[in-house]
Amino acid sequence: MADAAAAVAAFRRVLKPGEEERALGRIATEPQQKRAMEQFKRAVDRAPDVRAALRDPRVLQVLATALGIPEGAGQPGLATRVLLSDLRDEKSLANTLGDRRWKSAAETLDLGRRGIAALRDPQLQASLAEGLRRAQWNQNLEKEQPGLGDAVLFRERATAVDNNIFAVLGDPIIRRVVTGALGLPQEIAIQSVETQARAVRARLDITKLEDPKEVQRLAERYLMNRARTEAANSGADILARFGFPPRGFTV
Repeated sequence: MADAAAAVAAFRRVLKPGEEERALGRIATEPQQKRAMEQFKRAVDRAPDVRAALRDPRVLQVLATALGIPEGAGQPGLATRVLLSDLRDEKSLANTLGDRRWKSAAETLDLGRRGIAALRDPQLQASLAEGLRRAQWNQNLEKEQPGLGDAVLFRERATAVDNNIFAVLGDPIIRRVVTGALGLPQEIAIQSVETQARAVRARLDITKLEDPKEVQRLAERYLMNRARTEAANSGADILARFGFPPRGFTV
């Protein structure tokens, strides 16, 4: 219980006024942040077109990280197809991909319409730099307390799902926090989206995600469950080192 209480205490501390601004300010002074954006700007300035820019790892790494799709840095083919999608076409990849983060990224960048000019826009570059700082903050929070970064992002995003269960399941962070708070197994993610939707609906009235207080409660419940799981796994690992069989194992 102490670990669960500590996780909730860490979450509430992070949410205190000024805490986020101070953390982002410290991160802004880190050399790697400046270096990443300098490399991005040079690569974009030298690229003959937007497709060439998206093939450059220095560009895609910044875009994927800043826009909240870090694994996208290793998927240049998918990234190019999605980010250049025609958002007006309901059948385009951006509009049909299950992971809603990609559509959000395509809308933010608007590369299909603006092309390379969008990536050279100082205003967009400033927004990407801010996204990089927030991504680093999220990583720092996860190192401090497993699940803490997820809880912070969930609190920011949950009220935007508009009572749409598929929007909940289409965002990996929101899905992870909701299913974790409800005590659903991680393996649910490999089941069909319809099966996942039924499991979540049976345990949660998603209209509650409109209420910031309910969002806060879910985030804290997720952190408590995550802390208990981490503690249980740690205890099992210690027993295994001393040759004790897993609980329930018989010979």
